[in-house]
Amino acid sequence: MKEWEFSTPESEYRVHSLSVLVGDDLLTCFWGGTQAHIGAVAVALPRPSIADPSTTSSTSSVFSLLGHKEDMVVKMVSERLSARLKRNVVVTAGIHWDDLDESAIAKIMDNCSWLTDRIGEIVEREG
Repeated sequence: MKEWEFSTPESEYRVHSLSVLVGDDLLTCFWGGTQAHIGAVAVALPRPSIADPSTTSSTSSVFSLLGHKEDMVVKMVSERLSARLKRNVVVTAGIHWDDLDESAIAKIMDNCSWLTDRIGEIVEREG
């Protein structure tokens, strides 16, 4: 199995990832903040786009653990990677900082997006 680990550049809201190819499928974990955990899980499957069947899109199912809000992260990451890589993708995320405002949440989402791009690039190249 191939695996890759990435972290966003040093910042107040640094996020980390570990991705593993499991056969042709991709498993990715995101974590950050004061306590790593699993807060949400998404499973995404590639499919032809409804708007343009010549392009690949993705559909996901998301499960959030009680009291957790990582559903936005796992949905975004899993669907983008699945569509880009044309693979089944499972993403878990557990990201926690206390008392986040909207600008902090936006920065964390930006960091997750940055990691998603790095993962997509490396899996396309090496996977």
